[in-house]
Amino acid sequence: MGQDQTKQQIEKGLQLYQSNQTEKALHVWMKVLEKSADLVGRFRVLGCLVTAHSEMGRYKEMLKFAVVQIDTARELEDADFLLESYLNLARSNEKLCEFHKTISYCKTCVGLPGTRAGAQLGGQVSLSMGNAFLGLSLFQKALESFEKALRYAHNNDDAMLECRVCCSLGSFYAQVKDYEKALFFPCKAAELVSDYGKGWSLKYRAMSQYHMAVAYRLLGHLGSAMECCEESMKIALQHGDRPLQALCLLCFADIHRSRGDLELSQLKLHCLSESIYRSKGLQRELRAHVVRFHECVEETELYCGLCGESIGERNSRLQALPCSHIFHLRCLQNNGTRSCPNCRRSSMKPGFV
Repeated sequence: MGQDQTKQQIEKGLQLYQSNQTEKALHVWMKVLEKSADLVGRFRVLGCLVTAHSEMGRYKEMLKFAVVQIDTARELEDADFLLESYLNLARSNEKLCEFHKTISYCKTCVGLPGTRAGAQLGGQVSLSMGNAFLGLSLFQKALESFEKALRYAHNNDDAMLECRVCCSLGSFYAQVKDYEKALFFPCKAAELVSDYGKGWSLKYRAMSQYHMAVAYRLLGHLGSAMECCEESMKIALQHGDRPLQALCLLCFADIHRSRGDLELSQLKLHCLSESIYRSKGLQRELRAHVVRFHECVEETELYCGLCGESIGERNSRLQALPCSHIFHLRCLQNNGTRSCPNCRRSSMKPGFV
C-alpha cells in the first residue's frame, strides 16, 4: 500500500469513526498497519488507534499501540513525531493509573530538544502531568501543572485544550473540597464548548456536563446534578464512550444515595459490577451480582408498564414522561397512545417520543 492509498484509508477510517462505526474504523486502520510501508502513514494510523482505544476504555490496547508508535517515531528519526508518541505513552499510563510512569514520560517530552510541535503539545504534556500528580494526591504540583497548561492554552488560543484543563480543575477542586470552584471550572468548559465547539467532538460537552454533575451533587443541587449527568450519559451512550458511561453510572448512584434512594443506587452499582465481571470472565462474582440486580429490580418495582420486562436488564433505550413514569422507548412508539399508559395523564405532546 503506497502513500496516497494509505492517506485515503486513514481518512476513510476517520469518517467511519466520526459516524460512530467504531469497529469498522478499527478494521480499516488495522489493514493499513498490515499493508502500508509508509512510515508516516503508519505513525498517523497508530495515533488514531491510540485515541479510539482510549475512548473505548481499552487501555491496555491503547498502551500497546503507543509503544509501537514510539518505535515508528524512532525509525522516522523525527523529534516532533517522538514528542507526540511519548505524549501518547504518558496518556496511556495515566489511564492505567501508572502515574509515576506518566510523569516520567511527560518529563521526557519536556526534555526533548527544540521541536516544532512543542508549542502545540506542551500544554497537553502539562495537563497529563497534572492529572498524574492529582492521581498521586500531590495537589500543589498538580495545580502548578494545570496552571501551566492553561497558560499554553491562552497563549496559543487553544480553546479545546482550555476546555480539557477546566474539566481537570473541576476534579482537582472537588478533591480538595472547594465545591464552588469545582463547579466554576466545568461551567467555564461548557461555555467554551458552546462558544467555540461547533466542530468539536461531542465528548467535550459530555465531559463538561459530567464534571458539572459531580460539583452540583457535592453542593447539594441534586436536580441540576441529575440533568447534567443524564446529558453526559446520553452522549456517552451515543458515542460508545464506556469510561464515561461508567463515571456517569457512579455519579447517578451518588445522586440517588444523596437523595436517600438507596435501592436505586444499589441497582446502578450492581449493574455496573455485572458488566465489569462479565468482561473479566469472573463467573462466580457475575452470578452474585446478577442475582442481586434482580432482587433490587423486584424491590424497587422497576418494570416497563407496557411490556412487563425489567428496566435495565437489556441494553434498551428508555423514555421518562413528564409525569415521571418510565417505559421502554420502543414500547411507547408501538403503543400509539398520547397519554401515559400508567396514570393516563395527557402529558405526551405530539412528537414527544
